[in-house]
Amino acid sequence: MNAAKLELTTKKPTLPITEIEHSGFCKSSDELPAKPLMEELKVNVRWQKIPVEYLHLSAEELDRRIGAARKKLGKKVIILGHHYQREEVIEYADIQGDSYLLSKEAASRPEADFIIFCGVHFMAETARILCAPQQRVILPNMTAGCSMADMAPSDDVADAWDDLEEVLGKGEVLPVTYMNSTAAIKALCGRNGGIVCTSSNAPGVFEWAYKRAGRILFLPDQHLGRNTGLKSGVKLDEMAVWNPFKPLGGNTPEQLKKSKLILWRGHCSVHTRFTVKQIESARQRYPDVKVVVHPECTMETVQAADMHGSTEFIRKAINNAPSGSVWAVGTEISLVNRLAKQNPDKVVFCLDPIVCPCSTMYRIHPAYVAWVLDGLLEGQVVNEIKVDEETKKHAQVALERMLQVR
Repeated sequence: MNAAKLELTTKKPTLPITEIEHSGFCKSSDELPAKPLMEELKVNVRWQKIPVEYLHLSAEELDRRIGAARKKLGKKVIILGHHYQREEVIEYADIQGDSYLLSKEAASRPEADFIIFCGVHFMAETARILCAPQQRVILPNMTAGCSMADMAPSDDVADAWDDLEEVLGKGEVLPVTYMNSTAAIKALCGRNGGIVCTSSNAPGVFEWAYKRAGRILFLPDQHLGRNTGLKSGVKLDEMAVWNPFKPLGGNTPEQLKKSKLILWRGHCSVHTRFTVKQIESARQRYPDVKVVVHPECTMETVQAADMHGSTEFIRKAINNAPSGSVWAVGTEISLVNRLAKQNPDKVVFCLDPIVCPCSTMYRIHPAYVAWVLDGLLEGQVVNEIKVDEETKKHAQVALERMLQVR
């Protein structure tokens, strides 16, 4: 790559607005229950505009309105609730789970004409890719994005892919994307022999990928990639981090050629809040505590914990634990609170003393659920998520490859 091209590929660093807004919802745990939407709009973040009539409805009024709409719509509508949703939304979910489980479940319910996905944008896109053509997917609040997915814009990733193939040669690197990515990134992987992974099957996907290429480009979460790489036997000095704002991601051609794992510089705004210091504090308070964290946490935090794994892993570990056990958990607060409520015979608490729910997931307020349901009663589909056929075709290839991994 010549000097002129290096100069042209230098970009001004920017943060996704979803990342900047993350701290807007940090509060104490007793402030988490939903207030009328008008009260929550005072938080200085982006909200999708909604008819005024929904702004002042109380929890009781919203409950009656949602219940009445659901009764009239019947099996035509299915509501999906991600584990990180607030309790006031989860109570309306027909199915609760992680993003991929929810998408698969929706695809297995062809009788549902409308799928209301109480999650974030990339999850609704995945549902749209997997569901039948006649099914229509709705995201209650279009500002419910994902800061991690936003850290890997498709244009930046396409540029990086071109640079990597120029430096390393075609077929020398294989793209792997985490489920928490846009449909366009999943499609890029599908077109280039790549694959999608979840936090639970990432080690198996790495094994699959290394049988086909000597290097992996992992998108968009560097921490899940690094933790999985270490688990797969990749050494730290065999890893490179790709900074999209620097020529060649801030690497020399020699560093890229030496690498076995190239990590996109993205992260989860929730899981990077958990620290080794918090783990040490939990152990001082409860000497017999078990610390379990999500693999999107930093390497140091994962290594300091007793256990790490996906959302489903964390749920099963705590639900199946003996009565009287103590658990410090490094994942999203809505799920931690739910696990504590479901396990009153155990002590379950969040590692982070400052409660920061997923700021984009938290935008799914019951008022938005009521709004989209009322729209369906009137024959209007608001906030429909669409994926063009070309993107859908290639993204589905990457998802289907994932299903081959055991």
